[in-house]
Amino acid sequence: MSSNNSSNESPNHFIVLDAISRGMKKVDSIVRVTKLSKDEVELIVNDLNAQKLITKDVKKGFFGNKKIELYISETGMRMLSTKKQELSNKSQHLQQLYETGERGQMQSFMDSNRMWMPMMLFSGIMSVMFFASMMSFMGMAMNPAESSMTEGQVDETGGAEDTGDAASDSGGDVGAGDAGAGDAGAGGMDMDAGGFDSF
Repeated sequence: MSSNNSSNESPNHFIVLDAISRGMKKVDSIVRVTKLSKDEVELIVNDLNAQKLITKDVKKGFFGNKKIELYISETGMRMLSTKKQELSNKSQHLQQLYETGERGQMQSFMDSNRMWMPMMLFSGIMSVMFFASMMSFMGMAMNPAESSMTEGQVDETGGAEDTGDAASDSGGDVGAGDAGAGDAGAGGMDMDAGGFDSF
């Protein structure tokens, strides 16, 4: 039971559990998304499995290799949901402190809850923009875990959700920009027709 308490107070356990709940089935994909070391993720996965918060499904690969897939259990989902709700409430409280400009209370809050910031950022409970703004307001620097989570969230949202739209948008924009530049250059062959050199 003591290991259950330790994982309940370990943000990295919840980060890995959240990654599994989002469909990351392999340790390598969890490592890539969470930016935790492979050894640490493997230890956490074994701990979560021992606590029955996740299940390991062993399948045979193409050449007879074992392929292990990870899934969150019902108990794990309930525990994760409860922790996310608790962190969401804390995030809202922090946002209220920020909006009222109570720097002293914000500092006190950060001192007692700093270890949970990477989990809040990873799970999307707290936005990266708000976190960066708040840290700047308080004159604090991000620690490496927070920094890696902000990069991960930007990469994940910018790369995963907008990939199709961004590719089609940039393709259209580049095409229009190229056509416009080609028309200006081909029309008069005037070197002073625009750009940064015309000033």
